[in-house]
Amino acid sequence: MCYYVSNLVTKKEMKDAFGVTYTGPKFEGSGFLNGFTHPKTPIVTNEDPESAILGAWGLVPPWAKNRDIRKSTLNARIETLADKPSFRDSVNNRCLVLVTGFYEWKWHDAKGKQKEKFFIRLNNDNRPFALGGIYNSWHDREKNETLMSFAVVTSGANDLMADIHNTKDRMPLVLTAQAAKAWLKAQPTERFEFPAYDPDLVAISV
Repeated sequence: MCYYVSNLVTKKEMKDAFGVTYTGPKFEGSGFLNGFTHPKTPIVTNEDPESAILGAWGLVPPWAKNRDIRKSTLNARIETLADKPSFRDSVNNRCLVLVTGFYEWKWHDAKGKQKEKFFIRLNNDNRPFALGGIYNSWHDREKNETLMSFAVVTSGANDLMADIHNTKDRMPLVLTAQAAKAWLKAQPTERFEFPAYDPDLVAISV
């Protein structure tokens, strides 16, 4: 799963690392972003792959009457994207979630009383990278505003993440630069499932 990320990405880094321009509201990233607070963070959509915009973490599907569903749509399992009512309308609404890393905890006992926190990132010389996501633009009738929201897509864990995330055996879809382009082009999801796709990750105990 993936609920906590670092998104310390500057406008210049967005341009240099992803080739996109950000012209939205003032954005200040965080070294520890909690998905359960539904923060807004930079994403790149396949509708406009040359621009970064802010999306709220926790996808609100087209049929939702309010935003309450967001607490259960922070993540979307890649194996069941087309089957789940919350996600199937957004399968081809692909986005990149721009981050500098994410966090996971390894349990050292059966009840999780002793945990070790890890900061995990793509092995790419400490540059920003993307998590694969899906998004939806939803109109809030009560507030008369449009909400751009997203979910981080997850896959089965590779060896590194299976050792760290030893209670769930999952990991977010961490995209290399080449894989990010393919994800935005709506390539079949099976190509991004582990073990067909296995990114080179680095984990640091923090």
